[in-house]
Amino acid sequence: MIAPKIPRRLFVIGSGSLLLAGCGGKLLDIGPPEPGPVYTVLPKFSQAQGAKVSWALSILQPSAAPGLDSERIGLTQADGTLDFYAKVSFPDRLPPMVQQALLNGFEASGRIDAVAREQDALHADYNLVTEIKDFRAHYAVMDGIPNVTVALTAKLTTAHGRAIVSTFSTTQNGAVSANTVPAVTQALQQALQAAVTEIVNWALTAPAPATQQSNAAASPGKPAEELLHETTRGVSRARSMPAR
Repeated sequence: MIAPKIPRRLFVIGSGSLLLAGCGGKLLDIGPPEPGPVYTVLPKFSQAQGAKVSWALSILQPSAAPGLDSERIGLTQADGTLDFYAKVSFPDRLPPMVQQALLNGFEASGRIDAVAREQDALHADYNLVTEIKDFRAHYAVMDGIPNVTVALTAKLTTAHGRAIVSTFSTTQNGAVSANTVPAVTQALQQALQAAVTEIVNWALTAPAPATQQSNAAASPGKPAEELLHETTRGVSRARSMPAR
């Protein structure tokens, strides 16, 4: 059965216009948007200050608050109802987009060599678990210029046992230059850049995993090459000893 088309209303803003879907919370259950422009959110990151970490990180795909796990560009209307901009979309669902932004942020920092998405099956010491709490434009008045909010929570957990090492939350608000979708997505990109930068700087303050610390304490001052040589020599000596 083909679902009936949901009526839409036209908001006229200045010399241009925005199409907003107009059925409040029910819009969270409708299918993909009609074909239209696709807007990317690709933050640019720079190198971070600080020493390089020795541990490996796996970035899990974020979970998302209701209504955000979508390729649609969300908004909150002045009366508090959730909607989406009509006939426009992101190139992918929001969680994998945020996951890629996090990966790009860690890689650009220059402070960690071993970092990848969970699906890339990296042998990791820590997992980064995140949730998208908000990623929308917010209208204070109908037909006005909105603000945007990007809110993320993050947990750093051990890869084995999933024990929580540390938690962090960041909320980034941004002004929008005009009531247009390009201006909204540009503001969302800037807010995401700031949020990811904060998460990267926080996560990279984590200490080395307990296994690395215990190995270092057992053999203080010895470089990895020397430890490997001693281990190999011990194995060879054991093999050469005659059996009793």
